[in-house]
Amino acid sequence: MNYDEKAKDFNLSSFIKLIKSTQPSVWMLSVGILGSLLATVTNLALPLFARNVIDGVSIELLNAGIIIGIVLLFVFRVAFDAFSSYLLSKTGQQVVARLREKMWYKMIRMPVDYFDQHASGELVSRIINDTSVVQQVVTSYFAQFVSGILTIIGVTALLLAMDWQMTTLMLIGVPLTFIIVFQLGKRIARVARQTQDEVAKFNGSIQQTLSEIRLMKSSTAENIEANNGEAGIDKLYQLGLKEAKIFSVISPLMYVIVMVVLLVIFGYGGVRVANGTMSIGSLVAFLMFLFQLLAPIITFTNFFTQLQRAAGATNRIVEILELEEEPGQDGLEKDITGLPIRFSDVHFSYEEDEPILKHISFTAKPGQKIAFAGPSGGGKTTLFSLIEQFYLPDSGDIYIGDTPIHDLSMKSWRTQIGYVPQENAMMAGTIRDNLCYGLENAKDISEEQIWEAAEMAYADQFIKALPDGLETAVGERGTKLSGGQRQRISIARAFLRDPKILMLDEATASLDSQSERVVQQALNRLMDGRTTLVIAHRLSTIVDADMILFIENGEITGRGNHQELVETHALYKLFAEQQLT
Repeated sequence: MNYDEKAKDFNLSSFIKLIKSTQPSVWMLSVGILGSLLATVTNLALPLFARNVIDGVSIELLNAGIIIGIVLLFVFRVAFDAFSSYLLSKTGQQVVARLREKMWYKMIRMPVDYFDQHASGELVSRIINDTSVVQQVVTSYFAQFVSGILTIIGVTALLLAMDWQMTTLMLIGVPLTFIIVFQLGKRIARVARQTQDEVAKFNGSIQQTLSEIRLMKSSTAENIEANNGEAGIDKLYQLGLKEAKIFSVISPLMYVIVMVVLLVIFGYGGVRVANGTMSIGSLVAFLMFLFQLLAPIITFTNFFTQLQRAAGATNRIVEILELEEEPGQDGLEKDITGLPIRFSDVHFSYEEDEPILKHISFTAKPGQKIAFAGPSGGGKTTLFSLIEQFYLPDSGDIYIGDTPIHDLSMKSWRTQIGYVPQENAMMAGTIRDNLCYGLENAKDISEEQIWEAAEMAYADQFIKALPDGLETAVGERGTKLSGGQRQRISIARAFLRDPKILMLDEATASLDSQSERVVQQALNRLMDGRTTLVIAHRLSTIVDADMILFIENGEITGRGNHQELVETHALYKLFAEQQLT
């Protein structure tokens, strides 16, 4: 993925298209712009009034009513400006919130292989940091941008009506300003894209280190990680300096241009007043209008440079939103009770020309226990990933009954599958949260149902022994519970899901003998009456399987029950002799 090439295609229309996709509130936007228009109109009235007063046209009319009117004019101007700024900023906040919602919605519906290729910290950075760059433009500068446009239009029109020669002279500095800002803006965009990339990498590195803090501590890798972090921080520092240098040039240049324009106007206006072709009041009014133009011009400069900074972020956001989601969101809804699951000549590889599974064919009948054995790295866990539809086969099909599983809706399929892996992932939260995780009817699950599932998984005793019971916080990734406890929580969760197909991936491999015995009893209860697929290195847990498939180098080299494989498969026989005798 080449972000620099993407950034070249950036233009204002792509930014506007992105904003429109969030469906901003039309009425708030309209009322906000109307408020800005009213604030601009009241603002434009002040220089004209000053001109009349200075020129003595209406000095005799200055009375309490006029003074109150002037005060009210200021009050209305502030009120309109505050009201419109709030509405436009609120619109901007809603745009960014919806943008983040769209990105999060898209992210959690991406296929697993997308996350294989992108660090989680990088993706978090896309949702938070990239949208924050867009947020700066939308919320901090958009309201000023709208007000600035209205001010420039109104002031320019009045100045042309007052004195077109001086207005033309004043406008000479505008093209020069935009040329300078445009050239520097392109450099800002380039540095900003590099900064966003580095921020994403830095976030990914930090998140990985913190998530594996125990590995880091046990490996005494603090100094290594400190150096890695220092290198990442230094890169961000250097890029920040580059950006600061560019901004440090913009401000003085703008100041010089503004001062030159002011001096020219002062000089030319003084000459006009001296020769009688312009009144002092008109010159003061002209200068007041000129000062009113300064803020919008500065705002435009800031808006343009921020827009350039948002170029890379916009392309990244658009790129993510246009990604193809995981298939199967709108497939068939099907009850798979009593249906066999069948692999038909399935091939799969993560990388081209590096096959992981080859010619995999077998049928698991309803209620059967099918086991997978063989050397590590043979493709057994990958086979489970294909059943879960984390990945799609390169060729061949997986059927439930006569229906290819990819024809089913992902939700319908996965809610009928229970998966108990070797290393049980847990969400930060309570035991109750983890037991009910992913269940749409979680609020309807009674206390009795939860305790029944916990009892079936032999988890009820240790849960009751905890000070807060079901409300006990498990810590990040369940670190406050032992391996056996986490495993039993996972089994209890499977009981609550009541799956039709159960998959066990070496579910007792990392447990001590006492925990293994308890967990195995819970698994036996869970397997009862369900179609069960088991991966096991310990043959003692699968000797009672209806069929054992021996997988080597991605191929099934033997199939049958335990006794049949002992008699017909040399490597299985060797495994059995090493483990069972």
